[in-house]
Amino acid sequence: MDIFFVYLHQNSLIMSQKNCLECNEPIKGRSDKKFCSDYCRNTYNNKINKESRNLVRNINNRLRKNYKILTELNPTGKTKVSKMKLLDKNFDFQHFTSIYTTKKGNIYYFCYDQGYLEIENNYYVLIKRE
Repeated sequence: MDIFFVYLHQNSLIMSQKNCLECNEPIKGRSDKKFCSDYCRNTYNNKINKESRNLVRNINNRLRKNYKILTELNPTGKTKVSKMKLLDKNFDFQHFTSIYTTKKGNIYYFCYDQGYLEIENNYYVLIKRE
C-alpha cells in the first residue's frame, strides 16, 4: 500500500494519495478504500481465489462424471456390474460424497443418491438411495 505524506508549514500531517491494490492508480473517495473501481476489486479477488476455485471445480466435475456413470449403469435402482465396466467408463473410485456402513459392516460409497458396494470377484452392486 503506497501512502505519501505532505508536511505543511504548521508541521501538520496530511495524507495526500493512496493507490489501488490492483492497478496502482490513485484512489479518490473514502480514506479506507483499497480499490479504485469494482472492476479492480473483482480482478484482484479473482486472482487471489483462483487456485481454490480450480480445485473445487475439478472435484465437482469428477463427482458429476461419477454420478453420470452410476446413473447410466443403474437404470433400475439395483444392478450388478464388474469393476472393469466402471473403469472402462473412467469411473474414479477416489471421489464420492458419502459413506454408509451397515450393521453387518458392509461399506457403501455414495455419489449423491447413487451408491456402490464392492462384492466378490471384482464386482459391484449399484444402488439408488430413496
